[in-house]
Amino acid sequence: MVTTKEFLISLCNSTGVAGFEFQQTAGLVSDAFREFCDEVWTDTLGNVIGHKKGKGKFSVLFSAHMDEIGLMVSGYEKGGFLRFTPIGGYDQRSLVAQEVYVHGKEDVYGIIGVKPPHITTAEEAKKAHKIEDMAVDTGLDDEKLKELVRIGDVITLKREVVELRNESIAGKALDDRAGIAALYQCMKDLHKTDCDIDVYYVASTQEEIGAKGALTAVYELKPDIAIALDVCHGLTPDVAEPKGKKMGGGPVISRGINIHPRVFESLVKTAKDHYIPFQKEVLPGPSGTDAMTMQIAGAGTASGVISFPLKYMHTSVEVMKMKDIMLTSKLISNYVLDLCGKDLEEMLCL
Repeated sequence: MVTTKEFLISLCNSTGVAGFEFQQTAGLVSDAFREFCDEVWTDTLGNVIGHKKGKGKFSVLFSAHMDEIGLMVSGYEKGGFLRFTPIGGYDQRSLVAQEVYVHGKEDVYGIIGVKPPHITTAEEAKKAHKIEDMAVDTGLDDEKLKELVRIGDVITLKREVVELRNESIAGKALDDRAGIAALYQCMKDLHKTDCDIDVYYVASTQEEIGAKGALTAVYELKPDIAIALDVCHGLTPDVAEPKGKKMGGGPVISRGINIHPRVFESLVKTAKDHYIPFQKEVLPGPSGTDAMTMQIAGAGTASGVISFPLKYMHTSVEVMKMKDIMLTSKLISNYVLDLCGKDLEEMLCL
């Protein structure tokens, strides 16, 4: 059994761009879930679903997306260059001078170069580089490049997780593989507990391009409660409250239009009853998480959102604290235990 931190690092270092989660990430998740779930399967859209069987008629589902943002090859340029387009919302300002892997017939190393400042005009220097003006330099000759790389192959940034001080880690895809790590810790905690509620752990696909995987998973499983685990913005010198949340301050429980009022209230009660530090966030519009689609799947589902503070979102150097992951797993495992024996139909009545 690996630690939750080791599992998270392996996930973040793996390749699983939205729509291509099967390349590496989904297999790692499946193997980990099998150790602590009664059954594990992969559905048509690629979601990895773990099930802890209960004894009653109610169920709760936790979803964290395993896809990462990335790039896709869109064309060739003479001299071993590749044009690309984004998959998901990459911050294009962060792409300049990055190392990448092009996942073709074999992984091809490359760099995203930029015109040197010596020959950049004053007007050009004032503007951020646009993705459509960038290219990956592979160093290969044109014929060999076309042999190895096809239009539509995905590209990921070359980045391995590094550890900072005070239990902080930095890397790519912490959004939202940190959520998968919290699910992993939760299923370890609940593995041998006797609970009458069915618990579904969903590592969802394609969240970064419309929360599609969570929609089909909830439609299939029809849980009474569906809670999305995702990230929010951490405090930095240029991101203050209320947009930013304290790193290490515990899970952020959201309230807003994607969140069922009774789910919000019951999550807050669990946090208080079990002395788990937590923060609150207001989401007056779409949450930008799996809850957006889980809420309206089928005839509708009582949804909630729990987030981890994360710095530098949608770059290859996202930063978060392991403390927040562990506190979140403690919140959701205690939440399940608190729901045991309750009539969820009555609890969720407005």
